[in-house]
Amino acid sequence: MSPARPAPTGLDVVFAALADPTRRAVVERLRLGPATMTELATPLAASLPALTKHLAVLQQAGLVATAKKGRQRYCMLTAAPLRDAAAWLAEYGAYWDERLDALTAYLKENP
Repeated sequence: MSPARPAPTGLDVVFAALADPTRRAVVERLRLGPATMTELATPLAASLPALTKHLAVLQQAGLVATAKKGRQRYCMLTAAPLRDAAAWLAEYGAYWDERLDALTAYLKENP
């Protein structure tokens, strides 16, 4: 019997969404400001149906919001999930910095 897998968290969904290079490219583009679906699809050489699927994943993760203006749908980056992911990574960065500092000190004391 395998151990129970913990329920996915918001971070799990964010990291899963960012695992795809196309979705990361969309996030990178949206850092510049809101964009229409066509503006997002063109440099990626992605079809609108494929981009729609990628945007759905990013929206589910809370990374992208959309708003309709006239006939256009604009996509915007939502920063909160990225801040949460960065904070989580920073905690592990601090942990590894401490561990590596301890290793460096040990190696200096025990050449």
